[in-house]
Amino acid sequence: MSEKTKVAVLVSGGGTNLQALIDKVADGQLDDVEIVRVISSREDAFALTRAEKAGITTAVAREQQEVLKELKASGAEIVVLAGYMRVLSPEIIAEYRDRIINIHPSLIPKYCGKGFYGMRVHKAVIEAGEKESGATVHYVDEGVDTGAIILQEKVPVLDGDTPETLAARVLETEHEILARGLERAVDNLKKGGK
Repeated sequence: MSEKTKVAVLVSGGGTNLQALIDKVADGQLDDVEIVRVISSREDAFALTRAEKAGITTAVAREQQEVLKELKASGAEIVVLAGYMRVLSPEIIAEYRDRIINIHPSLIPKYCGKGFYGMRVHKAVIEAGEKESGATVHYVDEGVDTGAIILQEKVPVLDGDTPETLAARVLETEHEILARGLERAVDNLKKGGK
């Protein structure tokens, strides 16, 4: 087996997607990945506690220059945005071109882009009368949610759903497909392409 791919995870909140990745690394589902750094935009993010419990080095970086410095220091080859609530600088995107992935709680190109995050996405899906929603793992480019799609999975919108009940169902799917999307990104990196 070749050397493990070093991954940094950027977070801003509770870190349930981070926890899903930590668990999948621990149980061998992501056996060729090593999470080398968790970088948060907020010092009170519970994701930092999750990372520390797993023995992963953490950092708080509010400014994009600090984020880039932490990424370089970690030796990360791939960057995962897991509930990271900031738009990355063009400098970071250029440095890690085709090596940054994000998880978004809708079926891109629907309900994405500026202003579509968190409960706003699920509220918009329900208000539009959609019969399905889902989650998307995609590469990050200079736009907001405009990078190439790696994979998507659909989730039904049920009668009587609230933004909260739909969010919970979509989040379960996010936990599954983020790991699969990361595996694909690692494979693409090893093949030398996108």
